[in-house]
Amino acid sequence: MNLPIPILSILIGAIILLFGRRLFWLCVAAVGFAAGMELAPHLMHEPTPVLQLSVAVVFGFVGALLALFLQKIAIAIAGFLSGGKLAMALVGAFIAEGARYPGITFIIGGIIGAILLLALFDWALIVMSALVGAHLISHTIVLPPTGATLLFVGLAAIGIIVQAAAFRRTTVAG
Repeated sequence: MNLPIPILSILIGAIILLFGRRLFWLCVAAVGFAAGMELAPHLMHEPTPVLQLSVAVVFGFVGALLALFLQKIAIAIAGFLSGGKLAMALVGAFIAEGARYPGITFIIGGIIGAILLLALFDWALIVMSALVGAHLISHTIVLPPTGATLLFVGLAAIGIIVQAAAFRRTTVAG
């Protein structure tokens, strides 16, 4: 992987981690971008970094447009993609045999994510965006499995705390 892609992944991860609820459209765009980065190798055989980045940008752009114009659909799609991505990350981190059924894992996680995000929008978005942001950052940094898990959990906790504090300030003030 070329240097700009991991840096971009860390930057997008940090934005989602800390501002996912407030910048909903950006969060959906970033989730689309992350999905595009991971799907590009499955859509074409050994894509170049530029092609992989282009696919990710298109997915991100579509996500931003959905978030701006079709919010409920975008919420469900963002929840599905975030939940699926998160399920894959959690199964990969905690269950060694979980990699046998990636499609089922992604779909079940996606359905749960979509339902959660639609029902408990603000809090679900805080938790899911913090988890996805933490995954984007920790997935980019090469660490042993225990270190990667600790980094993921620590970043997720920081993201949830920062976003929850900002959300409480806006609900108290507004």
